[in-house]
Amino acid sequence: MSARISLASILAESARRYPDKDALVIGDTRLTYGQVWGMARRYAAVLAADGIGPGSRVALLLPNVPHFAFAYYGALALGATVVPVHALLRADEIAYTLTDSECSALITAAPLLPEAAKGAEMAGVRLYSVLDSDADYSEVLRIDQMAMQVEPVASLVPRRPTDEAVILYTSGTTGKPKGAVLTHDNMLWNATMSAFDVVRLEPDDVTLAVLPLFHSFGQTVVMNAGFRVGATLVLMPRFDGPGALDVMVKEGVTVFVGVPTMYMALLGAAAESEARPSLRLAVSGGAAIPVAVIERVREVFGVDVYEGYGLSETSPVTTFNQAIFGRKVGSIGCSIWGVDVAIANADLEGSIELLPENSNGEIVIRGHNVFDGYLNKPEATEAVMVDGWFRTGDVGYVDEDGFIFIVDRKKDMIIRGGFNVYPREVEEVLAGHPAVAQVAVVGVADEHYGEEIHAVVVCVSGETVEEIELIEWIKPRVGQHKYPRRVHIRESLPAGPSGKVLKRVIVEELS
Repeated sequence: MSARISLASILAESARRYPDKDALVIGDTRLTYGQVWGMARRYAAVLAADGIGPGSRVALLLPNVPHFAFAYYGALALGATVVPVHALLRADEIAYTLTDSECSALITAAPLLPEAAKGAEMAGVRLYSVLDSDADYSEVLRIDQMAMQVEPVASLVPRRPTDEAVILYTSGTTGKPKGAVLTHDNMLWNATMSAFDVVRLEPDDVTLAVLPLFHSFGQTVVMNAGFRVGATLVLMPRFDGPGALDVMVKEGVTVFVGVPTMYMALLGAAAESEARPSLRLAVSGGAAIPVAVIERVREVFGVDVYEGYGLSETSPVTTFNQAIFGRKVGSIGCSIWGVDVAIANADLEGSIELLPENSNGEIVIRGHNVFDGYLNKPEATEAVMVDGWFRTGDVGYVDEDGFIFIVDRKKDMIIRGGFNVYPREVEEVLAGHPAVAQVAVVGVADEHYGEEIHAVVVCVSGETVEEIELIEWIKPRVGQHKYPRRVHIRESLPAGPSGKVLKRVIVEELS
């Protein structure tokens, strides 16, 4: 198969079509498509001089700053593979990612240098940095400065569709993270589907890029899809509700893509301010968004929140509430073009037994978005790739119209006294209480029942509620075996950089 494709073409082609159009905005800095692609080619020239090329892997430990795009598309332009690194990792975790992926270089930013430098040294990997540092890291190569001293590479190196483009490390609940290998075909199809069939972006759209770009959701749906259509991305390195609200109004943001906790923070900010952006589209993913939050966003911002679903292993978009099929609130929508989503017997290992409509089971996927396997982990790959289907570990059902509903994570299911309880169902009900802003339901070890149901709640700004009051409120609204016996009021829920609630941390705190 001849080389004829590259994920870098997403930026290269838009630079050809819209050279003078704003591609990236951060603070008072505005960069056109021509400038961003030009900087990417300069970064590529620096890396090429260091021996980076087809088959090489380059790690990126960067926040949402323009340098992420420069380094991402610069490495891809050389035919190299990009390995995004989670911004909150410690040195030994960074070193593991670099070593496991056999990276040749790590590009980081000054604020992340303390851990990045240690990790790179432990892994024996060449380190580059961007931005000025208050500390003395004079020995670290400044790729942003070096890029201005070289001639940009002339063009990109085409690759085969099946060649690896990006390796995303999945956190997992047990063991070391695994590198999900995504091909140029995977990433290009998903960005194109997201841009034109799923989210339906337009060249005049202005999207707030606040989801971490090292995460699959932000990478595909915000950056790659946005650049695919020639939209403008407003970068926000660190999310906070009031700040996001201000930036959206100032820059005329029309598209917001976020996770449920971000929507909750925006609602909190809106309660303290009359400022409102003119949103055309709101997209949620990464975790289940309570129906009550969707309704509040519609009331406050005048826009519907369209929910989708995906995983790192699926590039990530798999299903979405698409205009052509209509929508059902509470559903993650229908499968995207070219992708099959079905429900299989969750208890059957080693083979796939598909279940009929409206039956709870494990969500399984096949299509152009499914990854090429876990890097150097054939057994782990075989465990999830069965009979041509990818097993997600999520429990759900498909209704008679083809809409998929998630019940919960297979591993998150609580078994109380022999009865199965899906936390999301309980969370949906509790989120309907007027004083509840956020809620997470978990199972905590219990001598009598095996597991007991606990709910951790964050109240709406200015509201208070007693724990016993919430218990009594939910009792008549769910089955007797489902209501939480303990409710804990907190100021916030532990969350990762993408805003996803870390339930394992909650369980550890309550155990």
